[in-house]
Amino acid sequence: MGKWILPAVLTGFLMDLCIGDPRWMYHPVCMIGNAITACEKWLRAWFPKTKRGEQMAGGVLVLCIVSGCVLIPGGLLFLAYRLHPAAGFILESCMCWQMLATKSLKTESMKVYERLQAEDVEGARKAVSMIVGRDTAALTEEGITKAAVETIAENTSDGVIAPLLYMMLAGGVGAYFYKAINTMDSMVGYKNEKYKNFGTCAAKLDDLVNYIPARLSAWFMVAAAAVEGHHWKDAIRIYRRDRRNHASPNSAQTEAVMAGALGVQLAGNAWYFGKLYEKPTIGDDKRKIEAEDIRRANQMLYGTAVIAVLAFTMLYIGCLLYTS
Repeated sequence: MGKWILPAVLTGFLMDLCIGDPRWMYHPVCMIGNAITACEKWLRAWFPKTKRGEQMAGGVLVLCIVSGCVLIPGGLLFLAYRLHPAAGFILESCMCWQMLATKSLKTESMKVYERLQAEDVEGARKAVSMIVGRDTAALTEEGITKAAVETIAENTSDGVIAPLLYMMLAGGVGAYFYKAINTMDSMVGYKNEKYKNFGTCAAKLDDLVNYIPARLSAWFMVAAAAVEGHHWKDAIRIYRRDRRNHASPNSAQTEAVMAGALGVQLAGNAWYFGKLYEKPTIGDDKRKIEAEDIRRANQMLYGTAVIAVLAFTMLYIGCLLYTS
């Protein structure tokens, strides 16, 4: 099985670039999300509604979801490879493809760009609400653009580079392992009244598994900025200065590089679930952010993804040669 990991990852990556996420296909992340919702409901009913009880319930949730997302794909791959290597390769390639979000991130963010170009602010608010977690009903054109660029920057790591890294380590099983944790964090990892205790374990684990990928993503993005003619020196400067300007230890890594490369200011205060959260800014306010920055951010996304794949492939081949 191990010898097929690299070909499967590369095939999955190319499939993602060419096909993206077809709307007619039921996505595995939806199954993971449904499992999280069902488990949360069951665990909240069984565990005491105290701080300790909710933390324990959240820990059991993480154990159940991660175990299921490792054992089930692992078992399916084992059976497929036993049946025939080609069957295993096809299944693993599809697993890798479905856990990457390069094209879908570009497609969805460009819908925001198109609405802004058409001066349809309400349509742009609706489009950006599909890819961000903040409240969007009162966002200005500048706020909409900033939200889109920020989510492209953050999801370059969460949706592309981090899954790629775990795929290179463990193929399709690694992809599901990472996506299970990342999906839990996106669903229960909030610091609001409902999830501040229940989601602690999921949030901490997500911080841990993204620690290295986020920093690798930042430097791959610096390389992409240099190749694509953006302000790569400013990207490094802002990265070093502002990479910690976020409640998460990982989210500002790529946002800082993106802000420096484009010469704009990102982050700042935002509304979530009707509550204003005060956040530090990232980058220098050299110019007003514009809709065209969404297109530029997507160029950075693709450049970063390609550079990451090349780097991971060379490292993978180097490790094989060293151990052979």
